[in-house]
Amino acid sequence: MNTNLDDPRLTAIGLLAETYTGLMNRLAAQFDEHRLSAVEFEVLTRLARSPGNRLRMTDLAGQTTLSTSGVTRVVDRMERGGLVGREACPSDRRSSYAVITEAGMKRLDEVLPGHLELVQQWYVGLLAPDQLDQLLGSLRTIRDAVNPCAVAGSEDPAARPAA
Repeated sequence: MNTNLDDPRLTAIGLLAETYTGLMNRLAAQFDEHRLSAVEFEVLTRLARSPGNRLRMTDLAGQTTLSTSGVTRVVDRMERGGLVGREACPSDRRSSYAVITEAGMKRLDEVLPGHLELVQQWYVGLLAPDQLDQLLGSLRTIRDAVNPCAVAGSEDPAARPAA
């Protein structure tokens, strides 16, 4: 058998998985405290950081860990809870936007300070500034290769330079 279990590629993917799992476990209790799942927090954050506080449903799927049908289910649930709403897309009748509501912004404002403290304690605060800059650059390079849709809708199309 010709296997190389010492391959650094196995180490790299293993460390990434262990780190992600550990961080999400550290954040889970705080999300529970605010009656949000990690995915709901991610949706609220993505919407709040997007132009007009909204994203097309397909773009939201590209920016999250959800499929398009998964995004629909989460947005339906969050809409029932008053955290997000939907708007029709004026240029495409088949598309709709998810939009964060005032109640969604309020919930995000309640969660964010504690969330940022935990992120500081268990993630960015463990790194020197140059390490963090390198990590962010590396993560963007990998993200852009494996998930090029992750930034779709996150910038205002009107602000883009003409091609």
